[in-house]
Amino acid sequence: MANVIELKKINKIYGSGQYQTHVLHDVDLDIKAGSFTSIIGQSGSGKSTLLNIVGTLDQPTNGEVWINGNRTDQMNKKELAILRNRTLGFIFQFHYLLPEFTAFENVLMPYRIEHGGAPKSAVERANEIMNLVGLEKVKNNPSGKMSGGQQQRTAIARALMNEPKIILADEPTGNLDTDTTEIIYNLMREINQTIGTTFVVITHDRRIAEKADRIIEIADGRIVMDV
Repeated sequence: MANVIELKKINKIYGSGQYQTHVLHDVDLDIKAGSFTSIIGQSGSGKSTLLNIVGTLDQPTNGEVWINGNRTDQMNKKELAILRNRTLGFIFQFHYLLPEFTAFENVLMPYRIEHGGAPKSAVERANEIMNLVGLEKVKNNPSGKMSGGQQQRTAIARALMNEPKIILADEPTGNLDTDTTEIIYNLMREINQTIGTTFVVITHDRRIAEKADRIIEIADGRIVMDV
């Protein structure tokens, strides 16, 4: 399988002079298309910064970032926005759903942002995704009236709407109970295996991390384990 993510000698430094903080140190990382990778590490280790750089939400101080064959650290804001919407899906610990919209409307939102409307084909795809994540019976419920697990399933469906090659998840089950956490991770794994979407997931839960194809541990801004 080809690499869909390539990081080359990534450094990230915040501040300057005596207030300088070196968060990432010469990080090299390749992620193969269709893989399921978990990233673990203590708070402040640099793992979320790394994920933000992969997701083009932040830029490295130096080094090269390649996403799906495109070097993103040299792109302008408009180019990055287009790449993000077409190539990347995001799932966060806090689902960031729009409470005034239904679950279904939230799932359609990424398509509407890019295209301005939602033709029949987009509506059909949204319905297929809602079925995939098991929300067909509650898709018209206001997102603010759903359980935590249902909201996170909606966030996963939204991330899938534009058929991204890569989904980046930052502590996607951090606010969920143990049983719901298991359900959400099994769902992401099923999507990975049936659709072939590449997943990169940050988690504090080693039990969940061990279900991945690959575990990467970051400490003090460096990769200290890769199995």
